[in-house]
Amino acid sequence: MEIINTLRFKKYLPTDFNEYFKLVKDDEVMKYITGIGMTEEQANHKFTSILDKSSIDEQLGYFKIYDENDTILGECKIVYNSHLENSLEIGYMLKKEFWKKGIGTKICEHLISNAKENFSTLDIIAVIDPENIASRKLLEKFNFESYWKGIENDVPTEKLILNKTK
Repeated sequence: MEIINTLRFKKYLPTDFNEYFKLVKDDEVMKYITGIGMTEEQANHKFTSILDKSSIDEQLGYFKIYDENDTILGECKIVYNSHLENSLEIGYMLKKEFWKKGIGTKICEHLISNAKENFSTLDIIAVIDPENIASRKLLEKFNFESYWKGIENDVPTEKLILNKTK
């Protein structure tokens, strides 16, 4: 198994749509996010939103994730949470060939560290599909606790918050 030692994070640019679309049109990658891959029109709409959210603050936004060989592994986000005041939302998705290689742990470490360093007064939230056991286990490893389950935007949703007291 190939070991990926270094991750690099770079905000999306307007010229990155094709790379973004390659990721989000994949049904397997999107299984626990929207349930199915996006059409080009849906991806274009979402990408415009991503660029807007990325312009709010230098430390916040959606980031392409690269390895030391400049291979794009996926994307991650750290953005203001629109449903809970005084909180940030973190998340990520990886191309299938990079699943189960410990990359999610490194991404979470990076996102949580960034949030604590630059936004120490804000809570940190993660949103997952309740059936995504791997994501839940990873978040629980970092002391996230579930606080809401239900249907949101027609998609099964579970929200977890980082317990800062542990």
